[in-house]
Amino acid sequence: MLDAIDWKPELIQRYDMAGPRYTSYPTAVQFHDQIGAFDLMHALRDSRTAKRPLSLYVHVPFCAHICYYCACNKVITKDRSRSVPYLASLTREIQLISRHVGADQRVEQLHFGGGTPTFLNPEQLRQLMSELRQRFSLLDDDSGDYSIEIDPREADWATMGLLRELGFNRVSLGVQDIDTNVQLAVNRLQSLNETRAIIDAARTLSYRSINIDLIYGLPRQTPESFAKTVEAVIDLQPHRLSVFNYAHLPTRFPPQRRIEAAELPSPAQKLEMLQRTTEQLMAAGYRYIGMDHFALPDDELAIAQEDGSLQRNFQGYTTHGHCDLIGLGVSAISQINELYSQNAVDISEYQTSLDNGQLAVRRGLHCERDDLIRRAVIQQLICHFQLDFAETGRALGIDFKDYFADVMPDLERMATDELIRLDEKGIDILPAGRLLVRSVCMLFDRYLPQQNTQRFSRVI
Repeated sequence: MLDAIDWKPELIQRYDMAGPRYTSYPTAVQFHDQIGAFDLMHALRDSRTAKRPLSLYVHVPFCAHICYYCACNKVITKDRSRSVPYLASLTREIQLISRHVGADQRVEQLHFGGGTPTFLNPEQLRQLMSELRQRFSLLDDDSGDYSIEIDPREADWATMGLLRELGFNRVSLGVQDIDTNVQLAVNRLQSLNETRAIIDAARTLSYRSINIDLIYGLPRQTPESFAKTVEAVIDLQPHRLSVFNYAHLPTRFPPQRRIEAAELPSPAQKLEMLQRTTEQLMAAGYRYIGMDHFALPDDELAIAQEDGSLQRNFQGYTTHGHCDLIGLGVSAISQINELYSQNAVDISEYQTSLDNGQLAVRRGLHCERDDLIRRAVIQQLICHFQLDFAETGRALGIDFKDYFADVMPDLERMATDELIRLDEKGIDILPAGRLLVRSVCMLFDRYLPQQNTQRFSRVI
């Protein structure tokens, strides 16, 4: 079975290292300030000429409450008027970007993230979607994948009705944990009934897909308490689940300094949480897609993995990796063919640039040929757990074994440890290695040896 998992704690302990999540390669760590607005406009021109379809990401950074574990780019405020100047700048960005996009470039995928997108009031959401529809070729037949992140504490049936009316057909709900003691420790009190009410609304209003986010490794969690959370979430029957490993990096993310390190579960307890969670979800019929993601067998991610079309981008596993991704908003990242570009991460800097009629691109990267080769290899492994040397070599114009001669000894070691099967034809990541796919991918990352791995989360 493609999604089979063979749990071997000794191998997990040996290969559980810190490293990138590979929502891109090269990763954002490699971005530099020599990339600006001109580079993005040039890439958009090429995209328009090629008539490639689009994926739009819109970042709404505001949250009314701070969650101590959060590592997102956000602005914590109860002052709802803070969104007014931001939306004015966002609208200017939409107008500037859309001038370089063709009318025949269909927006197959749209995602509102944050922050808390529903921090915006109904009229602001209507205006924002109206602007997007006016400037881009959004689909009107409900065939696109149009998703939004929901904080169940910031939404109700009326909110869900409005979002459905505006064209959203997928929702992702932040839950993290239903245990009250854990919620108190991370400053996110959210009842199971609040979550259930939003899911009931989504089903009644014919949303196509419901995703729930959970986090293991939070303070005061135990294997027993988290198993109860997973059991309760299974009862809600989401189409997909993302079960993230909490990375405690208080030097990088100041809100995490409010978490008592002494209350964090031990590495052994975290490992037990992951094992139990994996067993619970697979027993309930969910398929292991890879890394932190699970989906029901009839979900598009599971189907795409079966037919070999699953891909990965800044939004995680996706069926729309063939689209050029345009990021809108503070800190948003665009991926246009061989270019990565990122907006200013400071909201004042972002707004000032756009108030002056200038795009807020501050850094990025042009992929070299080697980057593209390694990106293709990493994507194949992380999405499909296998790689054919001859097929990959033909597609990339290389002799795989010669090009990656320096990697072969490490692959042979992993084969000896039975993480992978390595033969003349290629690589198969075995059930014992699927939880550790990041560790396999890291072998092909030529930048990693020069990086400070403490900035990354651990594999498990």
